[in-house]
Amino acid sequence: MTSPRRTVQLYTDGACSGNPGPGGYGVVLKAGQHRKELSGGFRLTTNNRMELLAPIVGFEELKYPCKVELFSDSEYVLKGFTDKRVERWRANGWKRERNKPVVNVDLWQRLTTLIEKHEVSFHWVRGHSGDPENERCDELAVAAYQPGGDLRIDDVYEALASASAP
Repeated sequence: MTSPRRTVQLYTDGACSGNPGPGGYGVVLKAGQHRKELSGGFRLTTNNRMELLAPIVGFEELKYPCKVELFSDSEYVLKGFTDKRVERWRANGWKRERNKPVVNVDLWQRLTTLIEKHEVSFHWVRGHSGDPENERCDELAVAAYQPGGDLRIDDVYEALASASAP
């Protein structure tokens, strides 16, 4: 008999100052009486990359399979799974319609691999509407990309940006 899975609430948000620009992610993990907050910032990235990176960071904290309630204000992230886009992209070699590559494929692949280890339900939260955990994630994400902070390099985004520069 398998042991019951622990239920975890995972709240996530990404933010960017300009798009592209400096960006950050914020994560709140809750399980029973336990709570953990995570954040990180990048010197140059996009809002969508930060929206994807936030749940990746949250899922990477989980040490064993859990029931995860993922809360996000990002329809971009949620619809990737609820509308089965990720399944279609993967079946099509990570290509979209007309054989165009999936944008942010590196992050979609990471997130997909992590999600498959858990029993996940997806919940959309209206951004900036007073949901305390979503507001906290936004605060963490915005604080993470402020000048003077430890801003990392989004290697994949910057490589793509420099390759497409004139």
